Amino acid sequence: MTDDPLVSSLLAAVAASPDDMPLRLHVASVLLDCGRAVQAVEHCSAVLQRDGSNAEAIAVLGRAAQALAARSATAPGQPETPTLPAPPDPAEFDWSAAEAQVRDIATPPFAADGASVAPVEDVETPTVRLSDVGGLDAVKRRLEIAFLGPMRNPELARMYGKSLPGGLLLYGPPGCGKTFVARAVAGELGARFYAVSLADIVDYYLGDTEKNVRSIFGIARRNAPCVLFLDEVDAIGHRRSRIGSGWTGLRCAVNQLLYEMDSVCGDNDGVFVVAATNRPWDVDPALRRPGRVDLAVLVLPPDAAARAGILRYHLRHRPLAGVDLAALVRRTEEFSGADLVELCDTAAEFALQDSVRAGRVRPIGMADMEAALRQVSPSTGPWLQTARNVAMFANSSGEYDELLAYLKARNLV
Repeated sequence: MTDDPLVSSLLAAVAASPDDMPLRLHVASVLLDCGRAVQAVEHCSAVLQRDGSNAEAIAVLGRAAQALAARSATAPGQPETPTLPAPPDPAEFDWSAAEAQVRDIATPPFAADGASVAPVEDVETPTVRLSDVGGLDAVKRRLEIAFLGPMRNPELARMYGKSLPGGLLLYGPPGCGKTFVARAVAGELGARFYAVSLADIVDYYLGDTEKNVRSIFGIARRNAPCVLFLDEVDAIGHRRSRIGSGWTGLRCAVNQLLYEMDSVCGDNDGVFVVAATNRPWDVDPALRRPGRVDLAVLVLPPDAAARAGILRYHLRHRPLAGVDLAALVRRTEEFSGADLVELCDTAAEFALQDSVRAGRVRPIGMADMEAALRQVSPSTGPWLQTARNVAMFANSSGEYDELLAYLKARNLV
C-alpha cells in the first residue's frame, strides 16, 4: 500500500519524535480513517504504555478493534466459505500411489538397511552479546575473567601462566537462560554456534552413535571458530557407572565424547565446547576433569533487575493500564525467565478473553497480572530442593560452594 503525502509526513514526524504522545494519537486516528487499523493499534499501545488511563487512546483502540472485527467478517456479496470434502476412508485410500507421488521430493522418515542419518549441519552465526543478557552480572564477570578473557588474549594468558580453558559447563534450574548465555558467548568470541542434543547423538544401530559424535565434532571443526553447544549434557554424558547394560548406546556416546574432547583440546583450534545441564551431579566425572568441561558457571534465577527487564521486554508491545512493575518484581522472587514469560502471556490471555466477552478492547491491567500470579508459580522450587541436598551432603570437593552460598543467602539451608 502506498502512503498518501499526509500519512507519510505524519509517520516521519513520529519517527523523529517518538515520545510525542499527542502526535501518536493523531496519527492513530488518521491511520484508522485510512483503513489501517493494525498500525493504529500499535500507536495506541505506545501511548497506553506511557499513560495507561489515556481515555482518547482507549477510545481509538476500541474503534480499531471494531474495524478489525468487521474486516474479518465475510463481506456482503462474497460467497460463503466452501465446505471441505470429507476425508477418504483410510481402508480405501491408495497409500502406495500416494507414496509414489512424493518419493522424489520427500525423504523417508526411517533409515533403510541399517543406514543412519547424518547429523544436520544446523550451524548459526549469533548476533547476541553478553550485554544483551538481562541481569546475571556475576555470571558475566565470571565468564569474562575465566573463559572469554583467556580466549581473546591467548598470548597474555600464557605470559601470566594462565592456561587456555577447556570447555564450559553452564548449570542451574531450567528456564533461566543457559542456552541464551551460550549463544552470547559465541557472539562475544565472533564464533558460529552449533547446538546438539541427545536425539542428535544416540542411534539404534551398533556403531552409529560413535559415528554421530565423530560427525558432530567434524562439523564444528569445519565451521571453526565454532561454539559446540551440548544441551542437557547430563543425558548425553551421563555417569557411566549408572548406565545399565541395556543402554549401550549411551555408554558408547560418553566414551566417544571423551575421545573427541581430548582431540579438541589437543590439536583442533577454534572449537569451544559449551555444555548446559540442570543436573551437573549426573554428568560423568571424566567429562569434568581439567582440559575437558572443567569450568562450571552457575546460572541462577534472574535477580530483581533482570526480572524487571524481562517483564518490560515481554509487555512492551501490549496495551497496558496501571501495571505496577516494581510490585511484580517484588512478587516474582525465584521465578525463572520462562516463568516470567508465561506470567505475561497468561495476563494477556485474561485481558483478551474479557475483551472478547465484552465486545470492546481493554488494556492489560494489574488485576490481570494478579490473576496470572495466582495461576503461575515459580518452577525452580523442585530444582532448588534437589540442589540443596547436593550442596549440603555431596560437596566434599567444594564444586558447589557457589550454589551453597546462594541457598544460604535465601535461608534455604
